[in-house]
Amino acid sequence: MPNHIFIKKKIKSFKEKIRVSSDKSISIRSVLLASQAVGVSKISNLLESEDVINALKTIKKLGINYTKKRGIYHIEGFGLNGFNIKKKININAGNSGTLARLILGLLVKSKFKVRLIGDKSLSRRDFSRVIKPLRLFGVNIKSKNNKLPIEILGSDFLRPVTYYENIGSAQVKSCILLSALNTPGTTIIKSKKSRDHTELMLKFLNYPIKIQKKKSFDKLSIQGLSQFKSFKYNVPGDISSASFFIVLTLLSKKSQLVIENVNINKSRVGIITILNKMGANIKYKNKKLYNGEEIADICVKSVSNLKSVNCSPKLNSSAIDEFLIIFLAAAKAKGISKFKNLGEMNKKESKRLDLGVNFLKLVGIKVERFDNDLNIHGNPYLSLDRNFEIKNFLKDHRIFFLSCITALTLGGKWKINDKKSANTSFPKFLKIIKKIGGKIN
Repeated sequence: MPNHIFIKKKIKSFKEKIRVSSDKSISIRSVLLASQAVGVSKISNLLESEDVINALKTIKKLGINYTKKRGIYHIEGFGLNGFNIKKKININAGNSGTLARLILGLLVKSKFKVRLIGDKSLSRRDFSRVIKPLRLFGVNIKSKNNKLPIEILGSDFLRPVTYYENIGSAQVKSCILLSALNTPGTTIIKSKKSRDHTELMLKFLNYPIKIQKKKSFDKLSIQGLSQFKSFKYNVPGDISSASFFIVLTLLSKKSQLVIENVNINKSRVGIITILNKMGANIKYKNKKLYNGEEIADICVKSVSNLKSVNCSPKLNSSAIDEFLIIFLAAAKAKGISKFKNLGEMNKKESKRLDLGVNFLKLVGIKVERFDNDLNIHGNPYLSLDRNFEIKNFLKDHRIFFLSCITALTLGGKWKINDKKSANTSFPKFLKIIKKIGGKIN
C-alpha cells in the first residue's frame, strides 16, 4: 500500500460533529501506572496508536499481562516494583519520547539491566534531562552522549531527591515522580509550569502527593513506597489531535465543527488562548470534571479576519505540540505574529521549529527568525495554485497533519509522503478528514 497521499482540492464548507483520537499523553500514563497498581485496572477508550501499543508491549516484556475485552484493556499489576525481570532485556520505545523517559522512572529498582532503544528519530534526542535526576536517586545508568541506547540497572539503596526542573518539561517531571514511587522518603520537585497529567492521575489514585500551584512554578511533594489499588479510567479526546481540525475549520469558509469530549486541561489549551487572541470563534460546551481532568466539547466556527498575535512565552509549554498548526493560522492572519523562546520545539520527534520555518517559506510566507524567536508576516489572501511535495521528516506525524490541513485550506496540488506517521498519535486522522468532506487520493 502506498505511503503517500494526494490532495488536489480545497475542502468545501462543512457543518459536522466529530470525535478525535484519545489523549496520547494520558493513554501512556494510564498504562504505566496500571502496571504499578495492585490488581486489574480497566482502561477504556485507550488510544491504539503506535506509541501506546509500544507502551503495552513494554509492560508485557517487563512481566505485566494485559488483555482486551469488549474494547476495554485489562492490565494486571502487582504493586510497586512489580515487574518480573529475570534477565537482561531490551525494550523498544519506538518513536515515543514520553514512553522512553517515563519508563526509565519505573526501572529504578530493576535487579537486572534493561537496555532502552528506540527508532532513528528517538535515538537522536537528548536524554540528559532525565539521566541527571535518575543518577541523583542512586540509579546506575549508562549512555553514550546522553542518547539511546540507554542501559539502566536499579538500586536497593535509592534516596529521595529535591529537584529543580527549570525547562518546563512534563516528561522530566513525570520521570522523577515515577522514580519517587519506588524510593523511600519524600521527593520534592520544584517544576516550571508544564503539563500536569501525571500528578493529577496520582491524585485521582489517592496517592500521597501534595501539589502547590505557584505563579510561575509548581511545587510537588511525593511520598514513596505507598501502594495504590487498581483503577478504572476512560481516556478523553486529545487536544493535540483536535487542534488540526480547529484550524481547518477556522480557515475554511462558512464552516462549523463540534469536537466532542476533549481534554481541556489548563496545561494543554494554550492553542485555544492563542487562537482566540487572534480573533477565532472557539467555545466550550458541556464542561465537566473527570478524575481531575477537565473535559468539554469544543465548538469552532470559521472566521474571515484573523489578526496577528504577540504570543507570550508563558503560553509556550501549554501549546508546545500545537505551534506548527498555530503557525499556519498566523500565516493567514493580518499583520505580523511574534513568537519567542521556541527552542523546545527542536527537541521533539524532528526539529519542528526548523521545519516549521521552512514549511512557511515553502508556501510563500515571509518569516524572520532570530535564534528561537519568530516573526510571521501573515497574508489573509494567501492562496496556492502550484504543485508541492512534502517528503518524510523523521516520521513526524505533526508535519504530516500540518501538510494535509495546509493543502485543504490554501489549495494547490500536493503529494504528501509518510502517511503511516499518522499511526503515531492519530490513526483515524484521514478517515475523519474524509468524513467532513476532504478529498484525498
